[in-house]
Amino acid sequence: MRIKCLLSGRRLAAVVLLTSAFMLWTAPPVPAAGEVRLVVDGREIQASPPPVIKEGRTLIPVRLVSEALGASVEWDDQDRTVYVTKGGRSVNMTIDNRLVDYKGNGFGLCDVPPQVYDSRTFVPLRLVSNALGVSVNWNGAERTVYVDSGTPAAVTPFFDVTIPSLEPGQAVTGATDLQAAFSSGLHAGAAEIRFLLLDPETGRGPVVARGSDLRGSYRWLPDPFYSGKRVLAAAVCDNEGRFLTGGVVPVDIALSPWVSLKGVTEQQVVKNSVSLGVNLNFVAEYVKYEITNWDTGGVFVTDKSDPQGTYDWTPQLSDNGAVAIRAAAYDRTGQVHYGPPVNVTVAADPQLTLRGVSAGASVDKPVTLWLSRNFSVGSVEYVLRNTQTGKEKVLFQHSGYSSYKWFPGPDQAGAWELTARVTDAAGETYSSNSISVNVPGNARLLMETVGPNQVLTGSEKFKSSANVALTGIEYRLINPQTGAWRAIAGGADARAECSWTPQSGDAGTRQIQAVGAAVSETIKSEALTVRVYLGKIYGPQPVIEKSKFKDFASQLAVQSQKKTGMSAALQTAQAILETGWGQSTPVDKYTGKLSYNLFGIKGTGPAGSVTHNTWEEYNGVTFRVDAAFRAYHNASESWADHKNLLLTGSRYAPYRAVMQDSASGAWALRRCGYATDSQYPVKLINIINQYKLYQLDEVGI
Repeated sequence: MRIKCLLSGRRLAAVVLLTSAFMLWTAPPVPAAGEVRLVVDGREIQASPPPVIKEGRTLIPVRLVSEALGASVEWDDQDRTVYVTKGGRSVNMTIDNRLVDYKGNGFGLCDVPPQVYDSRTFVPLRLVSNALGVSVNWNGAERTVYVDSGTPAAVTPFFDVTIPSLEPGQAVTGATDLQAAFSSGLHAGAAEIRFLLLDPETGRGPVVARGSDLRGSYRWLPDPFYSGKRVLAAAVCDNEGRFLTGGVVPVDIALSPWVSLKGVTEQQVVKNSVSLGVNLNFVAEYVKYEITNWDTGGVFVTDKSDPQGTYDWTPQLSDNGAVAIRAAAYDRTGQVHYGPPVNVTVAADPQLTLRGVSAGASVDKPVTLWLSRNFSVGSVEYVLRNTQTGKEKVLFQHSGYSSYKWFPGPDQAGAWELTARVTDAAGETYSSNSISVNVPGNARLLMETVGPNQVLTGSEKFKSSANVALTGIEYRLINPQTGAWRAIAGGADARAECSWTPQSGDAGTRQIQAVGAAVSETIKSEALTVRVYLGKIYGPQPVIEKSKFKDFASQLAVQSQKKTGMSAALQTAQAILETGWGQSTPVDKYTGKLSYNLFGIKGTGPAGSVTHNTWEEYNGVTFRVDAAFRAYHNASESWADHKNLLLTGSRYAPYRAVMQDSASGAWALRRCGYATDSQYPVKLINIINQYKLYQLDEVGI
């Protein structure tokens, strides 16, 4: 028998080492009503320490019993490994792990994992019987363990759970369905089933599928990173993630990765946009699509894309002709797997669509007109057509392609049709769709660099735009209580940027307004309510030293993973990315109160809230305003609140379906709208790979 400790530094983060070490050296359970006796082949053995009872199970010292029966026992203190061999039998077990390798007699799970008490390894009675092939019995009335080497015993499973969807030793070459069977019915309190792919030497490995339907079938996509001889385990857990029962089956991961393109078919004629996707039989971190034009020799390769999502490709006129499209899927080992190319014929027609304003809109502020097109533009002009007279007015002309910011004034009041005309590189002219709009024609002045409820903390820049010609501009600071005001900036050039530095007397709630002088009138902007604050401003603060943050976050992630089944690697990577390695945690900008908010969740938390900056938009310009962010008493509260958000929010259901896998989970978060950054999943995956955080997802039972 060989017992390997979970504390091997080769596979675990430091925080897991510390946690495991603490678990190993907890005080031994106290036997109920007297000492437990040990009798081997009719002779009482004085065991020190004696057998113990834990969770209703009797545990006996494996070295003492093994040597009493003539077995060979070796102990490696550094690796905390025990080798026990008797005759032709040997067994491999892992301390604090239920996986047992009976060396030739299959694998199994024990109900109580091997424990270390007083520097001795203790195992359940039945495990000794299974390991050495001898009869081991417990007499409760006498509180005595009887070991009889003269009575042979076969390996008896601890649990009745099997995995009939796999044959022992089956070669797993691709996507596989997993399903557990329960010969004695479901265990009381069972809430979830987790399928784990364990390394037979360490007893650890990733969760490859999970769900609340205990008898359900789960699709497993193997990860090429975990190949070779493995043990597939089904672990039934309660709603706190605690193990209740399970079963195992040995498998051989001999993956033959394949990729197939979906969204187009062989010899299809492609005229408009198509949504490309892939079918895979393995876990890929990302995919790319290679589009080759055989007529021109041009090759276009997309950015990294979601393996479970789609990529929308709109062919250009220059793509017309024979085109081959193939998908390339990249796994964690860095290998790229190509699917067969799909040959299509691109026959795109010229497409030109005017964007930036909707039909029937009343345009009384700036809008940016732009064109969606599938060909190169040699020149462009945006045109107004009077709906009553048909008379046209060119708003803007440009050699080459350009968008146009349109702020219609009184001279353009009325009902219009907007359109655009372009010429391509060959001199052909095309017209876009027409959009009907209405222009009220009121003279307007809009501030661009200040927004409503903005907090002004120092020197500010003012700039405005108007739809009439101005001969000058003035910026006013208004007391909203009295209506009193004074000019704080301005000049003859109404388009110029002006500066203002507030003084101590300006502090408080104020209004900022721009006043422009036109030829025949004075026009005013909206009076924007702002807050002038000249006191000390507190910025984001570290929650812990940067060098310690990975272990700090890993510990919280591992604790959460045990309960929820959520990838600890992904949790840790998110915390690293969201907080800049723990160095940018929101604090109250006015008091300096630390929020312990590791994921930037807004609202009110267990410790109230802190006032922190967030972004808003006004007249097409982004600016910072105050917002309430949740505050917590410690980082653990923040961690639990974030996980509760992901576990209960309806929008995150697709994430929960794959949350045990770090790469699939990262892409699912993006699909669920967790982050607007299109590269958010790629950034998380890069962090996981660079710092080998995937080791955190290698768990035991």
